[in-house]
Parts: sequence; structure tokens; C-alpha cells
Amino acid sequence: MYSRRAVMPRSFRWTVSVVALALSSTLARPGGSQPSDGGARAAERTVAAKPTQESPGGVSAPPSTVAAPGPHRVVPGRARAQLEKLTADVHRWGGRVGVLAIDVASGATLAAFDERGLYNPASNAKLFTAAAALRLLGPSYRYLTGLYGEASNGAVAELVLRGSGDPSLRTRDLWEMARDLRASGVRKVAAIAVDQGYFDARYVPPAFEQQPEEWAAFRAPVAAASLNANAVLFTVRPSKAGEAAYVAIDPPGLTVLRGKVATARRGTPEKIGIRLEPNGQRLVVHLSGSIPEGGRAVSLARRVDDPRLVAAYALREMLQEVGVEISGEVRLGGEHQKRLLVAHRSAPLGELLPALGKDSDNFYAETIFKTLAAERRGRPGTAEAAAELVGETIRELGATQEGVVLRNGSGLFDAARASPEAIVGLLRAALLDPSLGADFTAQLAIGGVDGTLRGRFRGWSKERAIRAKTGTLASVAALSGYILPPAGRSPIAFAVLASDVPGKIEPVRRAIDDFVGALADELWKGARSP
Repeated sequence: MYSRRAVMPRSFRWTVSVVALALSSTLARPGGSQPSDGGARAAERTVAAKPTQESPGGVSAPPSTVAAPGPHRVVPGRARAQLEKLTADVHRWGGRVGVLAIDVASGATLAAFDERGLYNPASNAKLFTAAAALRLLGPSYRYLTGLYGEASNGAVAELVLRGSGDPSLRTRDLWEMARDLRASGVRKVAAIAVDQGYFDARYVPPAFEQQPEEWAAFRAPVAAASLNANAVLFTVRPSKAGEAAYVAIDPPGLTVLRGKVATARRGTPEKIGIRLEPNGQRLVVHLSGSIPEGGRAVSLARRVDDPRLVAAYALREMLQEVGVEISGEVRLGGEHQKRLLVAHRSAPLGELLPALGKDSDNFYAETIFKTLAAERRGRPGTAEAAAELVGETIRELGATQEGVVLRNGSGLFDAARASPEAIVGLLRAALLDPSLGADFTAQLAIGGVDGTLRGRFRGWSKERAIRAKTGTLASVAALSGYILPPAGRSPIAFAVLASDVPGKIEPVRRAIDDFVGALADELWKGARSP
């Protein structure tokens, strides 16, 4: 059992520090910022009814027992009214909310409410993963995926596919590796092995077991040699009415099809059924339903249950496609093979991290998380070692407090606790660190422009001022990031964490956006084009 003590005060007491007042006076000077009711607001996108990567549904974290928050503290202006409304609305809906916004240059508090309270940060946990990855691996780090073995007279007795955790490896990369192997003179391969030893055998990340029957791609498991984010993409295209529809599967080799999707007459409602059934090393796919003649192609992604041989099955298909004869089956193993025949290197880490910040990709987050452990603590990389490393990193950055917990790299399900103060501490430390600031900021979504903020803060798309990480679970809405300033002013770092608001995610998001937008209006007062 738990108790919730985040009680809304009957009246508000405004306590503004001397340094905050000084900042307010500075903003009021010519070229500074005053509160404004102006500024466009973007309509929020509707939360999907079905589980999605950002909104998996079905799981919400129990709130931590905390002391009742103190009064609001905020620089006078419209932001005060918006913070008041945000906290009142969340309380009225039975939830809790913590807020902190600071001036990055001085560290002065601009707005705060229950800033030390511990909350499930949802995907805001990816901020910690991204910062640790940049600090421990560096933006130029690249993943290596290789084909290993001894070639003799155009034949390889055991071809080993060895991965190092590349989350970006795709079917086309394997095809290019197969082509390069054949170009080197290899014509026959007796057996294909895949070496997954870079990570441990626990390929389901911590907390993912909380929703074991979820087959959506956002819950994909991780492995050292993964392919297509360990999800299978089914593309269904209609043929002629009365005939079976065409079904393309990427990656190939893993699945066994049963049933069919029929092509119905024009105008028939589309209804496609895909049910997955693990069967040993393969995945049986039961197809049903129909798609109308002349209709659009439909693509559906589903996670695999066991990722360890996905890349090996696909590699066998690719090798056969380029003309290499395969006589044996695929299996795990090959740790003893050391001779590198073909190599594929990923894009630099700095180019992979936007998958975390902009797109909130859980698979990238969990894979990069384990990479930290394998690189810094030795193989096999484990989630437990990664959590320790991330914890050490945020302590070094001065961005933690008692009770902050990170069990996985994505923040999915009930796996983390963090406070607005810890998140804002991380944001400030990262931005002020010359080795982190540019890459860390670049991986965040831009309000009104891209990623999970494409449909939010559209009124700020021209300035590209709001850079932030979203977070959504069944009863959690979070937003943390920066408001970048016009020339001559200091950025704002902010974090807003709301929990225990099932069914109210959309209005909570709007209230959060109104508060952040009001802060941006004050920062940009007098500097925006009409």
C-alpha cells in the first residue's frame, strides 16, 4: 500500500528569491522579457487508443510517498498563472505534479512546485541514458558488426555473425555484407553461427516483463546482434478480389506463414489480423482478415519474442540471394572465430541519439544502455551494470538526489523514479559542459518541427526555441528540456512530471505546454517577429 500526500494548498504563497527578483528585473530591462499573453499554441495530437512506443498503456507507476509540496515559487508574470492552473488541474484530476524551471546561466529558480518529489519520469529517463552515452562513449563512437571465419578455396566452414549492439542495423546492411563476402571470393558456407556474447542472455530489459503479452514493436527485446530493431514488418497489398493478398515480410527467414489475408471487393472495410506464435527458433504468423481491392498497402510491425537468431536467418537469405550456397542451419555460437572477413560500422553515436530524444525509441535506448556496460565494465554487458554507470555519471554531473532510480534505459513501464530537480540538474550540467552541450541539445525534439514535438508548440517552430523530451505512460505525462533564448539572454532548463492522471493525458499535456509556452513568451519578449 502507499499513501498520496501531494495536497494542493488552499491558498498560494509566492516566495521569490532575491536572485530571481534580480533576474526578473534584468528581463524587464530594454531587450529583456516581460510576461505576455501572446504566442500561438499548438493543438495536441490525440493519444492513441492502442499502445504505442510513447504511450504503451496498461501500466502506470504507483506514486512514491512524499511530503506535501510547498507553495509555488515563480517569477511574476503569466507563467505564474499557468503554473497555478497546471497544478490545480492535476490535483483536481487526482494526480501529482512536480515542476522546476531555472535560468541556466545563474542557476536561479524561475518556477518550482514539488521539485524534489519523486515521479515515474516515463521516457524522460532517456535524458539520463543519452547524457551518459555521450559522456562515456563520445559522439564519434561507432558500432561494429562483422562476419568472421576462415575462408579456404572459396568456402567457409563456419561463418560467424558477431554484433556489438548496433541498434541501427537493417536488412540492407546485411545484404551489403553478404554482397561484400561474395565479392571477396566466398561461394560456399557450411554453417552460420551468431555470436551474441557482447550482451548477457537477458534480452528482455528490466520492467518489460510487466507487459509480456504485448507484441507491439515498442516493446522489442535487445541483443548484441539485432536486426530491424528486433521487429518484423508485415506489408500487405491487395491483389484481385477473391484472391489472397500479397504479404511481404522484413526481415526474411524467421517467420512461417499460416493462413492468408483475402482481397475483398472494392469499398469493403479493411480488417487484417496478425497473430504471432513462438515455435522453437522460428515465429509462426497466423494471418486472417481482408483488404479491399484497389486499397492502399498496409504495414504493421510486431516485435519478435526471441531476438538471438533473427539476424542469422536473414543473413542466410541474403547470402543465397547474392549467390552464396548455404548447406547447414543457423545456430548460436562462434565465439572462437577471430578472423574478420567483412565489417559494417554504424553511423556515429551522435547521429543515433536523436532516436532517443526526438523519436523516443525504446529499442535504441535499451541497446545503447547495455552498450555502456559492455564498453566500460566488460562483456557481457548487463542492464544492472549499465544502471550503475548511468547513476555514477549523473552523480558526477551533480544531477541526482536520494531516491532517484533507473532500472532500464528507456523509462518504459514502472522502471524509474526521478525528480524535476534531478532532471533539471542534468539539463543544466549537460548544456554547460562543452563536451556534451551541442550533441545533447541536438538529439532533443524541436517544438513544432520534428520528433514527438512535431505537433506541439507550432507557434515556436520558426524560432526552434523549445527543445525537449516527452514522456508518456498510461497515467504519466512528462516534458523536460530547454527554452533556447534570443541573443544576449540565458536559456531556461525545465522539467514537468505529472503522474496518476489516467484518462487525462491530453489535457495535462495542454496545461504543461501552456506553462512552458508562457515561460518562452517571457524569455523572448520583444525579440520575436510579429
